Amino acid sequence: MEVSTLPISASHRGKLISSGYTSLSSLSSVSPSRLSQDLKISENEAVEILKVASRRSGSEKIENGNHAIMNGAQTAWDMLREEESSVCITTSCSDVDVILGGGIRCKEVTEIGGVPGIGKTQLGIQLAVNVQIPSGYGGLGGKAIYIDTEGSFMVERALQIAEACAQDMVEYDNLLRKDSQACRVIKQPKAFLENIFYFRICTYTEQIAVINYLEKFISEHKDVKVVIVDSITFHFRQDFEDMALRTRLLGGMALKLMKLAKQFKLAVVLLNQVTTKYNEGSFQLTLALGDSWSHASTNRIILHWNGDERYAYLDKSPSLRSASAPYAVTGKGIRNAAPNCKRVKLM
Repeated sequence: MEVSTLPISASHRGKLISSGYTSLSSLSSVSPSRLSQDLKISENEAVEILKVASRRSGSEKIENGNHAIMNGAQTAWDMLREEESSVCITTSCSDVDVILGGGIRCKEVTEIGGVPGIGKTQLGIQLAVNVQIPSGYGGLGGKAIYIDTEGSFMVERALQIAEACAQDMVEYDNLLRKDSQACRVIKQPKAFLENIFYFRICTYTEQIAVINYLEKFISEHKDVKVVIVDSITFHFRQDFEDMALRTRLLGGMALKLMKLAKQFKLAVVLLNQVTTKYNEGSFQLTLALGDSWSHASTNRIILHWNGDERYAYLDKSPSLRSASAPYAVTGKGIRNAAPNCKRVKLM
């Protein structure tokens, strides 16, 4: 249950959310003195907030004698069948799709990181377009949510990629559906843009608020099949001195995004920046937010340069081997690399 529903003052609710206390469970083990310090309120006010939260949490439990009834058990066989029937969003690069087992998987959180200029935002926009490819063309026929924390989303670029996607569908028809021209239904580029819900985020508190709002928004727009955050990192690397607070805020966001992916059977894509890490006497590039953040995603893809060529490396997956594949950023969007590049390489 969310703290936004607690019968306390709006200012206290705002302070709770800004400090990372977004659910009743996050308040269950905190002391009044710690809550007072985090929210910068008196200890008496903190005690009252915890009392209200405790009463509300207790009223939500369904009791059977002294034991709470737990719902939602699922067999491993059901889980396997669900996994085998899961759908993917193509990246428009067949080599990258191969190492990902078909593309970006729904019901999972995928983190994509890399250096500036490697094509992270390009890939994010490509996925926001590709999720809309109709099922008759092998797509999901869904819509996208694009959360932009850096101001890097380019609507002109989205239009270019949408135009290329529409043209690809025309060419597909010309090749494989010559005898069924009357049944052709091609999405127009404008329709692609109308199905991308865009949120511009300027502070970490706005980012938390939007992610908390997503469950309600997606409930009202059930055809949303991908949520893209570009980037998850930006506002959490700026002037954050309280690392414990940062860890709590990021952990809360990660749990919400994982829940959204499972609940609505959609893909969550988190774009990430890189930073340097000192290891065994040398500095190495690594994805931002540290080792603890690496557990926030189901899959992790690292985009990197190999000479003048771009490569995608599958660094983490519960079911796939680590592998790398080349890709290119073209005027039409993400595509296969030039023929002379080394193809898929298993690690």
